[in-house]
Amino acid sequence: MNILILTGRFGAGHCSAARALRQQLLASVPNIEVQVVDFFSYALPGSSSEAIYQAFRVLVTYGSGLFNTYYRISDQMDNDRPAALERPMREAMASLVAENRPDAVVATHPLCARLMAHYKRQEGLSVPLITCVTDFSQHSEWIYPETDGYLVGSPELRRQLAERGVEPGRIFVTGIPVRPEFKQTVRRRPAGPRHLLVMGGGLGMVPWSERFYKKLSALPEVRTTVLTGGNHRLLEHLSGRYKNVEAVGYTERVFDYMAQADLLLSKPGGITVFESISAELPMMLWNPALEQEKENARFLTEAGLARMAGPADERCVTQVRDLIWDTAALEEMSRRMRRRKAQLEEESLVRLVSSLGQQVS
Repeated sequence: MNILILTGRFGAGHCSAARALRQQLLASVPNIEVQVVDFFSYALPGSSSEAIYQAFRVLVTYGSGLFNTYYRISDQMDNDRPAALERPMREAMASLVAENRPDAVVATHPLCARLMAHYKRQEGLSVPLITCVTDFSQHSEWIYPETDGYLVGSPELRRQLAERGVEPGRIFVTGIPVRPEFKQTVRRRPAGPRHLLVMGGGLGMVPWSERFYKKLSALPEVRTTVLTGGNHRLLEHLSGRYKNVEAVGYTERVFDYMAQADLLLSKPGGITVFESISAELPMMLWNPALEQEKENARFLTEAGLARMAGPADERCVTQVRDLIWDTAALEEMSRRMRRRKAQLEEESLVRLVSSLGQQVS
């Protein structure tokens, strides 16, 4: 059986979810082949795709207002409208499907879901399409009638998709896929200083303010680790500058840092958030810039899984100080995360794929 997972490097979340899904399928389904493809690098090889990824990084870093305006408007637009570069990408989708002849396609990026859905409609294909939604918020960019199954992060999102016309039987509350190491994390709470973990996703979108890090470093009995992701300039900027602040570049062992932390301070990206929930690590969120992250933050705070902080300034540091020493509040957040995990149908993807295997055998 051959499964094709389509993703894109717009931040690290979509690709991280794709790799986690691949791990889950290989570990659970016998006689299966799973290939993860960065569809945008496939469709627009070389400098073209890199230019698109760089433009996206610049947009979300410096043009969040423009991004959010498009995000809100596009939620009300017809999903059949032509997208930028749609024709060459549709042709690339046809070539990719012909090359791989998959028994099912899984999309962890909305444009991949769109292109595969349109290709199915155009060619009259019956290849199952499963879409993995990598945020806790709904948006029309994920929703297509040709989609056979949706993997979502919460019961609330399941209800929202059903309200938009998706058949409830096609929606599975699996959680956002993360590596199994996060689910197996054993939290360590040794006596002594508290540990704060600061993350900004794969793009390393964390504060640069010298005053902010000086205040963090001055917190009594608190040690801070900042994961800078792929942001090499930030890593160089922070390394060795503050006594109680350690900067760490890109790492595959985020779960180890979460196991050692008492509190996570982060932007509310879907993958980072679900890694934290899986590790039962309490969260504090600074004000998100992107619209889908605002929706993620609203969900998390209403569910009691996180608290909001102000901007990265003196007030934010005070909020961190107060929460990181509030053992009762931290334990309550962890308990709520544990209850959330108990609601998940994590094996739904395996059951879906196994049923497909019976159909093609």
